[in-house]
Amino acid sequence: QVQLVESGGGLVQAGGSLRLSCAASGRTFSINAMGWFRQAPGKEREFVAAVAWSGGSTYYADSVKDRFTISRDNAKNTVYLQMNSLKPEGTAVYYCAAGRSIGSITTPRGTNYWGQGTQVTVSS
Repeated sequence: QVQLVESGGGLVQAGGSLRLSCAASGRTFSINAMGWFRQAPGKEREFVAAVAWSGGSTYYADSVKDRFTISRDNAKNTVYLQMNSLKPEGTAVYYCAAGRSIGSITTPRGTNYWGQGTQVTVSS
């Protein structure tokens, strides 16, 4: 099993920035990619960004491209999500995700492990 623990959520004004962190522990050798999803009230969970452990290739949802940056620290088994120019529609619970490939964790079905989620609220 792999455990994921997120941190860094909070309340921010529109146009502001936040950085989320997610630390992985346990059988981390079984995962090759980590990423982030978000879920707003009454909506489905949607993919935000992902990064591959080997090589560091990244993939973003169109809605966050050029505003969000995902990065990883392999030595710490930690992934980060730097969120800039936040919009009110970005208000959601943000979930850390881990899986076997960057391709597989772009959908909830392809994700093997989830964190508990961290609330991000963007005020207008």
